[in-house]
Formats: sequence, C-alpha cells, structure tokens
Amino acid sequence: MDLNNVLSQLDAANEEQIEKLLQQFNRENSHTFIFEQKEETLRSKLCQTVLTVLGRQVQPSCQRTCLETLRILSRDKRVLAPVATREGMLVLGGLAGLHAAEEEDDNQRSSQEDTQSEEEERVVVEALKCLCNVVYNSPAAQQVSVDVQLAHGLCASMRKARTWHHEVGLFTLRLLFLLSALRPDLRGVLRREWHAVRLLAEVLEHTLDVHWVGPYEAARPDPQALPMPAEDNERAMEALKASFNLTLSYNGGEEDDHQFRLIAAILRHLLMLKTETEEKTEEAHSHAVNLLNNLPVSCLDILINVPVQGGQEKYGGKNMDAVQVLLDFMEKRIDKQGSNFKEGLTPVLSLLTEGSRHHREIRRYIKAQVLPPLKDVKIRPEIGTTIRNKLVRLMTHVDMGVKQTAAEFLFVLCKESDNLLKYTGYGNAAGLLVARGLLAGGRGETQYSEDEDSDTEEYKSAKPFINPITGHVEEPMPNPIEEMTDEQKEYEAQKLVNMFDKLSRQNVIRPMGVRPDGTLAPLEETLCEPPEENSGSDSD
Repeated sequence: MDLNNVLSQLDAANEEQIEKLLQQFNRENSHTFIFEQKEETLRSKLCQTVLTVLGRQVQPSCQRTCLETLRILSRDKRVLAPVATREGMLVLGGLAGLHAAEEEDDNQRSSQEDTQSEEEERVVVEALKCLCNVVYNSPAAQQVSVDVQLAHGLCASMRKARTWHHEVGLFTLRLLFLLSALRPDLRGVLRREWHAVRLLAEVLEHTLDVHWVGPYEAARPDPQALPMPAEDNERAMEALKASFNLTLSYNGGEEDDHQFRLIAAILRHLLMLKTETEEKTEEAHSHAVNLLNNLPVSCLDILINVPVQGGQEKYGGKNMDAVQVLLDFMEKRIDKQGSNFKEGLTPVLSLLTEGSRHHREIRRYIKAQVLPPLKDVKIRPEIGTTIRNKLVRLMTHVDMGVKQTAAEFLFVLCKESDNLLKYTGYGNAAGLLVARGLLAGGRGETQYSEDEDSDTEEYKSAKPFINPITGHVEEPMPNPIEEMTDEQKEYEAQKLVNMFDKLSRQNVIRPMGVRPDGTLAPLEETLCEPPEENSGSDSD
C-alpha cells in the first residue's frame, strides 16, 4: 500500500473514508514487525495524522481502527516521536480510561464505564495495547508517562472490578509491569502513594478465586474443580510480574508485614492450583517462586502453617504440601533439557535454601526427601537418578552461580557442617568449603537445633572403606608393581626421576620446602636459610 497515497487521501477524507483507508492498511500490515527504513518519515507522518484524528470526536469504531493502525506502527521504535509527547500520551491515556490528571468522582466514572458498549471497551483495550508498545519501545514515552502520572491512572483502573474479569485487566497489568520494570524510580511512589502492592494482591485474590477461612489461610482448592482458565492464569502472571518489580530489594516495615504475609498465603494457594496445561502450571509456579524470594524469609512460615490432612506429626504438625510442590518444581527444572539453570533453577534453589535455613520444619522435611539416610555407598554420589545425585552433579556445574547455589542448598540441609561430605565427597564439596573457609572442618554461622542425624547400619559398616574424596566405596585397585622384577622397578623409578627433573628444569614444577615459620617456599631458598636459633634450648 502506497503510504504517500494514503496520507494524501487522509488529509481530505471524512470519518468513514478514514476508517476504510486505515482498515486496508491494517489488513496488509497486521503481521508486519520489521519495516523498511526508506518509508520511516512517511510512517512518522502517519502516526501524527492518526493522533490528530483520535483527538477529534469520532465514533468508537473509527477510534478502534485508528488505534489498531497506531499499534502496528508502534512496533517500529524509530517513528514514535509524535506519540511520545505529552499530547500524544494524554490522548492514548484518555482512550484507555486512565484518568490520572482529573479528580473525577469515582462513582460517576464507574457508572459511565459500566454502561460502556462492547465497541467502546475494545477501544480501551486497543489503547492499552498501544501504550504497552509505545512505553516498551520509547524511553521518551517512559519519561512522559511519569510526567503525566500514567501509573496513577493504572492504579485507579485496578480498583474497578472490571479489571479482574476482562481483557482490559490483562493489558492494564501488563502496562504497570512495563512501567515498573523500565522505570525503577516509580516503584517507591507506586508502593507508598498509590498502594499498588495491595491493589495487585486484591487482583490476585479475585483472579485466583481465593476464599479466606482463617488468618492467612485460603480454602483448599476443590480437587474435582476444573483447571484455572487460561485467561485467569495469564492475568495472574501479569499481576505476579508487576508485584515482583514492586517488592524487589524492598524489605518494608512493620506496617508491611501483614501485606507480605497475605501475599505469601495467596502464593501458597496458587502453588496448589492446576491450569489447563502442565506448561502453564510450571510458568505460574515459576512466577510464584520469584515473588516468594522477594518476601521476608520470616513470611515463609505461611507456606506450612495450615491444618494438616493425613498427619505430619514428625514435622511439628506443619503442612508440607506447598514445600513438596516446590521440590517437585525444582526437580522438573533440573531435568529440563536445554534449560537455562541460572534463570530457571537458581530462584527455587535459593528459596528452598533460605526457607530451610530459617525454618527448622522445612529443613527437616526437605532433608528427608533430598538426603535420606545413606545405605548404598558403592556408587559415586553424582551418579544416579535420585534428587541427591542430580544436585551433587550441579556442584561441579560450569556456571559458578548454579554450582554455588546447589552446593549452598545441600550445605544448609546438613546444618552448614562438614556432615555434607558423607553425601557428596570432598571432591564435589571442595569449592564450597574453600569459599566458606571450612576446608579444614567446622560449621557455618547459622545456629541450628541440636538434634543429630542417625546413620544407617549399612553406612556404619561401610564407612571405614569409603574414599573421602569420591564419597563411595571403591573396588581395590591392583598393585601395578606387584608383578615387576627388581630391574623393571628400578627402570620405572629412573623414568620417574627423569620426568621430574625435566619438569623442574622447564619450570613446570618447582620443588618446595618448609621455612622455619611453617610457610612453603622454593626448596633452594629454604636450604640457604640458616636454622633459627632456639635461645630457650639447653646446650650439651
């Protein structure tokens, strides 16, 4: 479609003609995401023309068509200058129902929105989609959004029930997520002045259909209930992502403790839900894990402080259902072929580590699942299909972050003591022990209860024969010189001497000695140093 021709016709067209012209453009470009650079100026002029039309009093059908055109054009970040202005953003914000600048009566506004036609609601959705594209692609638009208090309008929109049940809510939440991600300076204002964290928690409550039966205790989902619909799941994910941004690096105060514990209870409810597909359920669990990591670790007791069905007396009567879901999620992430462990696995490992470090019942439950009492010690700890084997393999992963997180998790399960070595061997644990300064033995700084693990009889009987480096019982190796004659032994010994001499002359290795103060030094230096006089010794 010739843009010069479109622009020339738009200048003299009436509303109906404008709509037809733009509809044709939209059909031809609905799947276009990469545009030719030579028409950049023309597309920028089209943006300005469409904004001018939207600034008039035109019918909702024409508004929607114009917004569809603008949404397509906003995929190109190079043509957004006309939109990324105060006037342009106010036009889009007004069409999206984001009344940040006006102090209109809430009841009056709600009444007006309740009577909106389906066509008018589609206009709101298209305007929100445009804003998402423009804010994502234009730093200038991000700044204007702050200046016109677009986020304030988003929070006002979230207070309306329609946000929780319609497509409007999805893009309202997505826009809030983008603004809080791209403008970290907005997060404090959103939390303090516009109470966005509380509003997002309310959105999650309604979307996930949470019914409270006690303080921080949601009613259990009905096992026979249908899976959560895809639309609700998608809306919940956007709310979780925005909540993650707003709680990132924020410890809160005493007044926030209730809100954090409420969020923890909602997330526990979410962990127990199923969606229409296993992939979507895993995505929901991933976002729940990320947000739980932002909450104070003291709030994690909410995950287990609910009535138990089936009995968990040995864990203080705590309910470990949610913890088991997290363990299952962790193992799925380990088993996922070609996955990015740093992004996909380390958050849940960190969450379970901190939960185990600060909550005794959580640690004891996870320890029983991950590091059960040892029985068969004939196989190296990193070989096998158990969760212990998989985690020990991660202790030597090429990614330093993954390696350290996996090692720290197992270390905490062992109460930050060298008891870890019996499950992993020195070889796998050496990196952690060196990093923590515990290679010679000792414990971490966390205080744990005094109860000790008991070893199985099988482990006790095999313990004297376990190689401490590999962590398993090795088959006796044949003695290579047993069958040699004395001449062969002498020949092999001379070969070894010659090899050491050659390596020494090439400075590949250097013979070392011990100084009188106990430190190591090159052998020639230690031989040249006079012996230290011992003034306190008796002479003959």
